[in-house]
Amino acid sequence: MNSRFLRFIQGALVTLDLIVLNLLLFIGYIFVKPHIPQTYYAQYMQFWLVLNASWLCISWAAGAYIEKNIGAFETFARRTMHAYLIWLCAVTIFLFFSRQTDLSRYFVFSTLGGFGLALLINRFVYLITRHYFRNRDDLAKKVLIIGYNETSKKLVDYLEEENVKTEIVGFCESPGKVRELSHYPIVSTIENVINVSRQYHVNEIYSTIAPEQNNQIYKYMQIADQECIRFRIIPDLSYFIKKPVHINYFKDLPVLSLRSEPLDDVTSKFKKRLFDVILSSLIFLTILWWLIPIVSLLIWLDSPGPIFFIQMRTGKDNKPFPCLKFRSMKLNKDADKMQATRNDVRLTRMGNFLRRTNLDEFPQFINVLRGEMSIVGPRPHMLKHTEDYSKVIGQYMIRQFMKPGITGWAQVNGFRGETRTVEQMQSRVEHDIWYMENWSLWLDVRIMVLTVINTLFGDKNAF
Repeated sequence: MNSRFLRFIQGALVTLDLIVLNLLLFIGYIFVKPHIPQTYYAQYMQFWLVLNASWLCISWAAGAYIEKNIGAFETFARRTMHAYLIWLCAVTIFLFFSRQTDLSRYFVFSTLGGFGLALLINRFVYLITRHYFRNRDDLAKKVLIIGYNETSKKLVDYLEEENVKTEIVGFCESPGKVRELSHYPIVSTIENVINVSRQYHVNEIYSTIAPEQNNQIYKYMQIADQECIRFRIIPDLSYFIKKPVHINYFKDLPVLSLRSEPLDDVTSKFKKRLFDVILSSLIFLTILWWLIPIVSLLIWLDSPGPIFFIQMRTGKDNKPFPCLKFRSMKLNKDADKMQATRNDVRLTRMGNFLRRTNLDEFPQFINVLRGEMSIVGPRPHMLKHTEDYSKVIGQYMIRQFMKPGITGWAQVNGFRGETRTVEQMQSRVEHDIWYMENWSLWLDVRIMVLTVINTLFGDKNAF
């Protein structure tokens, strides 16, 4: 599906859901307004704010509106249901702890239940709209592909997923280069591409062969323009490079790189650093100033030894830094080379509690303020683990291109804590690299919300 069209659909769905939610709140309020005292209006306004803010945060954290999920209707519907159930629980918890007894029960139940029904209707509207666009003849495309190779086969898969009607006429390739049964016919040789395009009324030609590999491609491009046929080139870069590449432009010069790095941009770096400093300062001023003395006293009473556990860990660009944690173990000689395990005998009673609740990581907000860490990023590993795993996992050191974080994409996807096998570490590294290649402030917010949710509802890997 076209990425711009997906972003449009994404914005439209978010807007539609919020409109429906606020419409339900407005209609419900109109019905109950004559029956409630004026002094209760503040509670209804607070409820309105909580419902809107919580839905935005939870739906984003649950990935309900992520572009790749919108493209697959079943995944989109399932993620929406998960987000709604979590939202329902969160609102119920809010009502219980805030003791909102002044709100009309009819108003609350009708709004919460009505929104679930409205989400279901909205998803069916989306499905019908999507089906309509996929079958519009005036939006239909007839496509001819030059070359039969891995790139052209991948292109076919992507074209079949398009949200508009796309008819793939076939491939233009020399018969001697085709050594398998193709899904679509080999309609002609490359030299006959224009005649075939006229015969089948093609309106788009995709070439997976670069002009440098066949200089006749330039001629076909010019003729296609005269025939009002759009000509697009998707070079088969695997001919030269055996890894995925990303294309950027340095003014008019195309630059190929092995991965996308949003944080390579100075503006993005500044945004992330500003976000880290502001949020860490708020946490320090509202939580850490009283949490550190209380936890320090409990650690001191529980077991002899220092309050903080300071360990050299691998930071950005493979530079070590002193990582701060509340001490959760008895003093031991294996602290710098052995991970904590389930039912680890080295853990203290207080340490068990600190690790389950993530409180042992809170001093790392000081590392964030010092610029050694970020709130969200790859978790910093022990120096020994960096040395060992970098020798057996090819892409391991890529995660060191950015600052380590207190929490990360790998951790909220189940790769937290002990890594018993190389495969587990490989999966963690893959999630860290995905985060690096897809970074955004919204993604950071989503990861932080998921971290809080995992902490409140329990994480099986927290020990």
